[in-house]
Amino acid sequence: MEFDVVIVGAGPAGLAAACRLMQLANENEQALSVCVVEKGAEVGAHILSGAVFEHKALDELFPDWERMDAPLHTAVTDDKLCYLTNKFNHLIMDESFMPDSMKNIGNFVISLGNFCRWLGQQAEQLGVEIYPGFPASEILYNEQGMVCGVATQDMGRDKNGEPKATFEPGIELHAKYTLFAEGARGHLGKELIKQFHLDHGKQPQHYALGIKELWEIPAENHQPGLVIHGVGWPLSESHSHGGSFLYHMENNQVVVGLITDLNYKNPYLSPYDEFQRMKHHPVFSRYLVGGNRIAYGARAIAKGGLSSLPRQQFPGGVLLGCDAGTLNMAKIKGSHTAMKSGMLAAEAVFEELKQGLSHTTPGYDRLFLDSWLYQELHESRNFGAEVHKFGTLVGGALATIEQKWLKKLFKWTLKDKRADHECLEPLAKHTPIPYPKPDGILSFDKPSSVYLSGTQHEENQPCHLKLADSDIPIKVHLETFGEPSQRYCPAGVYEVIELEGKPTFQINAANCVHCKTCDIKDPSQNITWTTPEGGGGPSYPNM
Repeated sequence: MEFDVVIVGAGPAGLAAACRLMQLANENEQALSVCVVEKGAEVGAHILSGAVFEHKALDELFPDWERMDAPLHTAVTDDKLCYLTNKFNHLIMDESFMPDSMKNIGNFVISLGNFCRWLGQQAEQLGVEIYPGFPASEILYNEQGMVCGVATQDMGRDKNGEPKATFEPGIELHAKYTLFAEGARGHLGKELIKQFHLDHGKQPQHYALGIKELWEIPAENHQPGLVIHGVGWPLSESHSHGGSFLYHMENNQVVVGLITDLNYKNPYLSPYDEFQRMKHHPVFSRYLVGGNRIAYGARAIAKGGLSSLPRQQFPGGVLLGCDAGTLNMAKIKGSHTAMKSGMLAAEAVFEELKQGLSHTTPGYDRLFLDSWLYQELHESRNFGAEVHKFGTLVGGALATIEQKWLKKLFKWTLKDKRADHECLEPLAKHTPIPYPKPDGILSFDKPSSVYLSGTQHEENQPCHLKLADSDIPIKVHLETFGEPSQRYCPAGVYEVIELEGKPTFQINAANCVHCKTCDIKDPSQNITWTTPEGGGGPSYPNM
């Protein structure tokens, strides 16, 4: 199938790019064919987020979004930043000591899944073709090595890769330009970065694991528009970094979560169990007690910022949003920056198409450097490195001083050149962390959580988790690191079991919620993640 532009991924970046392309085509009275392929069964199915949303990019894309019934209904009414000193106590930071990037009055608490469904509707009304349930599995190159499209996944293969009775071959989607918006750690994005050396001269990308739950709480506990962010406990006990949050949405719903930076040192640390005990802190439990957990999920977050951002344009296309790493971690927000990157890419690609060109390198970088997106990422470029180098308290204080008073004087850029997986230390340097058993009220086990993620994988299909060397988990990792995948995976995908009296590494791929942590945290880069047949993975209809 032939198109002018193919876009991989129907998230905020991909859909904003699609909408902007068609707007430009209509404004210039130019015929344009734009196709979006999405691995989820529907637009929004793989979007994990109850989010605080900054609408700057939306204002530019659809200035009349309020009259267009965009699902932004709950404005932020109260904004708190807490330092959790221990499992019982906390301090609420005065607004004068909060980094400007952490202030949320004027933003909205939204369901990002519903917002993407709305964006998808706008794209289709503009003439975009959207094909959900078609994961892109392969990049197509022409004879000159330029990207010329993608191929979708074969359907109907068994676990050995052989065709079943339901077999259908993938489809080649040829395009003059291809935009990649897969989200953090996209496997096609990784290939493009390596193929075109897009990260040359950049510091390694840094990541965090975000784990979230959606709850319905008693009406008397609900405060629509209340936003709470927390730092400190429980991660402070293991000298790890990250932060907690609770957002009050509409309809007596809240989203609660924990972000754990994946540069932690202690191999005994379990981000999932840290999150479960975090919910027992009074800052969160006072709202959750008496409520019902509705949904669960986890996702990797690219948080390296401007210093880790690869060159986004290449011959035949552009990397968008979290596929490149445009998230502003100082704000804990990436939707508005992803949208803006998609809009800039659309403008760069349309300029090429208007001149009758194809498979060239779009002039994205020029537009990016002149945009508020670059300015925003530049102003927050030191945030992650400050926290990693100096800790949550000192690093946070430095970020506040830089943002509030010394913004124009800070000319230097702090670097964080050590990859996250290199930070993990051997078991011998640490003691086990005694996590309490879940109580079934505020804390829960992994199987019940995976059930709430709506994860769906066929049993008889190829495993999408690949081991480069199947001996490494037992022969290398088990003794040195205690095989940390048992603990960093938030879905119980990886286990070490006894088989005939010997430890054996087992992969429960059907549990996978596609967080991609295993592709980031593994010390030897032993596990790689590919697109499963039919997209697979979780569906987040309420998030």
